[in-house]
Amino acid sequence: MFAVHLLAFHFTKLKEDQIKKVDRYLYHMRLSDDVLLDVMARFQAEMVKGLGKDTNPTATVKMLPTFVRSLPDGSEKGDFLAVDLGGSQFRAHQVKVFDDGKQSGQLESKFYPTPKEVIQGNGAELFDYVAECLLDFMETKNLKNKKLPLGFTFSFPCKQTKLEEGVLLAWTKHFKVRGVQDTDVVSSLRKALQKHKDLDLDVLALVNDTVGTMMTCGYDDQRCEIGLIIGTGTNACYMEEMRHIDLVEGDEGRMCINTEWGAFGDDGALDDLRTEFDRELDLGSLNPGKQLFEKMISSLYLGELVRLILLKMTKEGLLFNGKVSTALLTKGKIEMKHVSAMEKYKEGLSNTKEILTELNLFPSEEDCIAVQHVCTIVSFRSANLCAAALAAILTRLRENKKLLRMRTTVGIDGGLYKTHPQYAKRLHKVVRRLVPNCDVRFLLSVSGSGKGAAMVTAVAYRLAAQRKQIDAALAPFLLSLETLREVKKKMRTELEYGLKRETQASATVKMLPTYVCGTPDGTEKGKFLALDLGGTNFRVLLVKIRSGRRRSVQMYNKIFAIPLEIMQGTGEELFDHIVQCIADFLEYMGIKGARLPLGFTFSFPCRQASIDKGTLVGWTKGFKATDCEGEDVVDMLREAIRRRNEFDLDIVAVVNDTVGTMMTCGYEDPNCEIGLIAGTGSNVCYMEDMKNIEIVEGNEGKMCINTEWGGFGDNGCIDNIRTKYDKEVDGGSLNPGKQRYEKMTSGMYLGEIVRQILIDLTKQGLLFRGQISESLRKRGIFETKFLSQIESDRLALLQVRRILQQLGLDSTCEDSIIVKEVCGAVSKRAAQLCGAGLAAIVEKKREDRGVDHLQITVGVDGTLYKLHPHFSRVLRETVKELAPQCDVTFMLSEDGSGKGAALITAVAKRLHNVGQK
Repeated sequence: MFAVHLLAFHFTKLKEDQIKKVDRYLYHMRLSDDVLLDVMARFQAEMVKGLGKDTNPTATVKMLPTFVRSLPDGSEKGDFLAVDLGGSQFRAHQVKVFDDGKQSGQLESKFYPTPKEVIQGNGAELFDYVAECLLDFMETKNLKNKKLPLGFTFSFPCKQTKLEEGVLLAWTKHFKVRGVQDTDVVSSLRKALQKHKDLDLDVLALVNDTVGTMMTCGYDDQRCEIGLIIGTGTNACYMEEMRHIDLVEGDEGRMCINTEWGAFGDDGALDDLRTEFDRELDLGSLNPGKQLFEKMISSLYLGELVRLILLKMTKEGLLFNGKVSTALLTKGKIEMKHVSAMEKYKEGLSNTKEILTELNLFPSEEDCIAVQHVCTIVSFRSANLCAAALAAILTRLRENKKLLRMRTTVGIDGGLYKTHPQYAKRLHKVVRRLVPNCDVRFLLSVSGSGKGAAMVTAVAYRLAAQRKQIDAALAPFLLSLETLREVKKKMRTELEYGLKRETQASATVKMLPTYVCGTPDGTEKGKFLALDLGGTNFRVLLVKIRSGRRRSVQMYNKIFAIPLEIMQGTGEELFDHIVQCIADFLEYMGIKGARLPLGFTFSFPCRQASIDKGTLVGWTKGFKATDCEGEDVVDMLREAIRRRNEFDLDIVAVVNDTVGTMMTCGYEDPNCEIGLIAGTGSNVCYMEDMKNIEIVEGNEGKMCINTEWGGFGDNGCIDNIRTKYDKEVDGGSLNPGKQRYEKMTSGMYLGEIVRQILIDLTKQGLLFRGQISESLRKRGIFETKFLSQIESDRLALLQVRRILQQLGLDSTCEDSIIVKEVCGAVSKRAAQLCGAGLAAIVEKKREDRGVDHLQITVGVDGTLYKLHPHFSRVLRETVKELAPQCDVTFMLSEDGSGKGAALITAVAKRLHNVGQK
């Protein structure tokens, strides 16, 4: 028993001594965590360099865009073919994908040899051979006359400009086919397939084997967004944010990037980590100075690296009694399979002895221990370096998502990872140590290069089908120039109807006279009160206007809420509430005793008989107070003041907010004769020649007309451009059949149109996994402010997803892209329709003046115009396109409903005084 213990002790001591000896000898191959973190940082810098347009040409890590923009979502289905060219055998696959909720698939494959004369011949012969093998495969599977989508796995570096197009950059893996480099390999395959009349295949995708691995695993685990190959070659791909990929147009969504990381270090970035053995191996390779990272990691080189180390150690008398055998002098004699066998946990030493004996090395026990440890250090360094680069990708993904902690899956393939006894465990351990804030699952790929190509094709097929459905849903929102001209023409007709006495009563565009007969001339002065009622808030303002050289406008205001029960109560309650707010303000400002002139901005359709008489035509914007419609709102306000009996006011003018907007801008620019509101509501006013206003006596001078153009189309004249979604929104509104143009152009309704489209797309299975959430069912949940936020160019899709999550909509990256596109279609149409209407007015102004070219300013207000990232630009472009003879300046109004009301009151007072004189 004592002898056994002594023997064990002796063996342990012997082993420790040999390990220390090898550790000292290969000190530079043992990498600390600090070194690995440094490698990780270097690789991150190379990734950034590869993604930049200006820096990519000099980057070693090429970061090639693959045009794979989406991972499998589980809804893929159908039969797909895949061909796989890139190794010692050519493979054809048939993949059936079942949409059964279990994400199941069926793979059938056939292997074909790749003869030397084919892989070192010319391009036409290679692709003809691929086509013939594919024909044979289809005959075997009885698929000959079927039209099927085909995915092409081509495991060589390609520059892609589309998913189905790729130019070969360079051959690798002993392939040397003439006439293929710098040409599109998909075109070559298509030409070869066209020679066979009974083959009807649609090549939808060109795929790298690394991408195929990610897609195969992505079908089984939707968290998978990294693909990793560690075998005879090594590479990684991952899903990158489009906004970071300078090499591809567009910044929406994500795209898979094929890093081609094997070339990391080709610029000398890893020279401090490369040993004399690495340099010797590189010099003896087919491509000296290239793929240096791959030569430190992949199984194609690790056996050779072990041989070079053993050779030098033997020459220095550290192994095999200094006797160098022929095997140690023969390149390629030690292969990766030998390294893996020697590193096996239990039988490693006996395997080592057997392998070394076969190589005529006749090892001692000490030799076997030392050789086994050399293998361990070489393979461990490979796993360490691979882990550092992978950790860099994981960190980039986590930072892209702005997460403190991330869960993700890495799809992985390759002989080294699969067959080496310790490699996978070492890799996992080091990755988790380097990125402790990433919870990583490693998922082994099954036939990644074949099934993966089919999955990329299946996703491309799904996206193409979805694209057609989305395009069909949004097609009615795309208005041609001809359609917009037609809208402009119809608007012009309706404007004329509203001005004529015999047609005014039935006109949809009411063209209401405002009795505002002038714009500011700079002589206005004094203190004025302004009231502003037009939404859920009510404002009272004190406005001080100074004239002369020190011309200025000072404003003081207070905002009061109007509760829903008052908005929808009685008229008396509403106006009593307004007077209560006025009383509070007068007391607050200390001016309760003064009888000030007052302008009342009342942003609802009114028929005016004079500047201080306005009969409410009908409530809009959610107001429903009873006993108001058909009544003079100025009288109702005066009655409420009398009832309170605390103060008296001189109500000079009842004003529409659109007119106020025009007047505010007119104070700054005398050329401003049009006011536009593009906000919660939509409306326009403009200065019309009195001779054209048949419903008002007199032909001299001008008067501002409040068009109330929101009712345009209520007679059905624009039904040809109304979509089913518009009709749905109209039907669910407070005033069905009314204000149809406003419901297509104003902020109050755009979000609701978007919601209706999203519901329809979800029902078609194109959004939110086909699940209509409770949130999406709620009318009004999608406010127009969300359109402005979602369409912002500065907003990444991650933030779009957060907005949707706030609305209770759990979206994927692809969902976010579609939602953004829907918002864009709805808001662009709104701006174009608004522009067509405005073009009708500026053209009318030009013709009325009898000039070839008109210069005019439009005063604009409204949150849609001010806050939406694209609305104002599209509106301006549309007006320019439809009214090319008009030079229109757009001027933002500063508080049209408050300051504007005071200015109208001031102008009315000035004109009244002039009249009296």
